[in-house]
Amino acid sequence: MSKFSEIINQDQPVLVDFFAEWCGPCKTMSPILKDVKDNLKDRVSIIKIDVDKNQELASKYQVRGVPTLLLFKNGKQVWRQSGVLQKNELINVITATY
Repeated sequence: MSKFSEIINQDQPVLVDFFAEWCGPCKTMSPILKDVKDNLKDRVSIIKIDVDKNQELASKYQVRGVPTLLLFKNGKQVWRQSGVLQKNELINVITATY
């Protein structure tokens, strides 16, 4: 099992941020994700995946644009969104999976 599979196979929600260093909207998402983590603390794991360094993983999840956010619960993808989301929208999506 890959390290990624181990990470997403948790009881708590795992938010995966597919991003790129050169992406303006990705830079906008970064502080929003930090706020979400600060708000939800250990009730969510947030991991960032650089699509340029992890092309195989981005391809596996059919990431066509960045930022793309995927939410996993117990290893299953339960939500997906591309583009910038506001903090409260993200918190609502994550807490709905509890």
